[in-house]
Amino acid sequence: MRIPLVLALVLIALSVLIDIYITRDVRKSTRRDVWWKGYLVSAVLCWIFIIVVLCLPKRSESSGIIPVMWMLYSYLSFYASKLVYVVVSLVGRLLRRVCGFRVKWHPAQWVGFFAALGVLAMMWVGIVFTRRNIVVNDVVISSPKIPVAFNGYTIAQISDLHVGTWGNDTTFISTLVDSVNSLHPDLIVFTGDIVNRKTDELAPFKGVLSRLKAKDGVLSILGNHDYGDYVDWSSPDDRTANNLLLAQNQAQMGWTLMNNERRFISRGNDSIMVIGVENWGDPPFPVYGDLEKALSSSVDSIYHQNDRRFKILLTHNPEHWNQIVSHTTNIDLSLAGHTHAMQMMLQFGKWKWSPARYRYDQWGGLYERLNDNGQLSRLYVNIGAGEVGMPSRLLSAYPEITLLTLRHQGN
Repeated sequence: MRIPLVLALVLIALSVLIDIYITRDVRKSTRRDVWWKGYLVSAVLCWIFIIVVLCLPKRSESSGIIPVMWMLYSYLSFYASKLVYVVVSLVGRLLRRVCGFRVKWHPAQWVGFFAALGVLAMMWVGIVFTRRNIVVNDVVISSPKIPVAFNGYTIAQISDLHVGTWGNDTTFISTLVDSVNSLHPDLIVFTGDIVNRKTDELAPFKGVLSRLKAKDGVLSILGNHDYGDYVDWSSPDDRTANNLLLAQNQAQMGWTLMNNERRFISRGNDSIMVIGVENWGDPPFPVYGDLEKALSSSVDSIYHQNDRRFKILLTHNPEHWNQIVSHTTNIDLSLAGHTHAMQMMLQFGKWKWSPARYRYDQWGGLYERLNDNGQLSRLYVNIGAGEVGMPSRLLSAYPEITLLTLRHQGN
């Protein structure tokens, strides 16, 4: 968890301004000094609290990130609510001035008060309910390149578990595993970020995750959180040992970790190719992924990035597809995660919105475009099942299992 200094200062300054405004409203709305003075004291205590939270170590090997996440989220939930009150109150005050009303406690303050309570409730429903309410999204992928033998082949995709957010509580991950297994998929794929910071977070969950079963096994890749880049290690050897242990743990779980490699899945005389690359990071994340190593771009190779075989790419960051894969290759389907939909999504039918749209062109769901050769390229972005940064999922950002069904499309 990285909290830049400028962002921390802005957060504190905004909190102070919000509390000054609300203190002023309380003072003007009641004759009893005890109310506004009491509020001001509570506000000062909150300011001290957030300063302490921001000063806690977050990147050392020995520091735990869970207490910081919960303290920061608690603070933000209250101040997001207060901000809503301030905005509604300001609008009401502006309308009152424009319309010439003269009332001591204008109606907008009541509207703002109940709106703030609604926001506070929503943020804590995100902890109690939304982040535990798993949804399965069914997606059909049709293509003439899919062999007839793979008609009806199913792939369950999960992503971004961030098991460290749950500490030692395996209840949710166990439910997720049971939900995936109940779909009886032919293949399970995991598209990165199994931990938050360090491999030791995985220890309580190894037995649970080893219960994932599919006919063609579990294929996985690494995400940006899986490399130990969020820890200030005592030595490079400690980081290397951490990363090696993660690979060993996945092998012990029965998962196949694909680090810039490919494999074939066969049905009779037909096959499809699954490619797995390491994390392809856009700033500030390092680039570890190497598609060329996994599958050559040279047409002189027996198998290459533009051959006629149906190909599926596992790549953690959807920007890899957006910037490279969908332009220079005829890889048919890319599966990604990473965005979490910023753990906030609003959805009505097919329409959906998330603040992630302002950071990523592809942030959740199925996307299609023609590559540079006029061939169809698809991407599915799974919004993940876990949380990082804040231990909550808001509105419609439910933990996701994607069930992809391949369909042979006749010519």
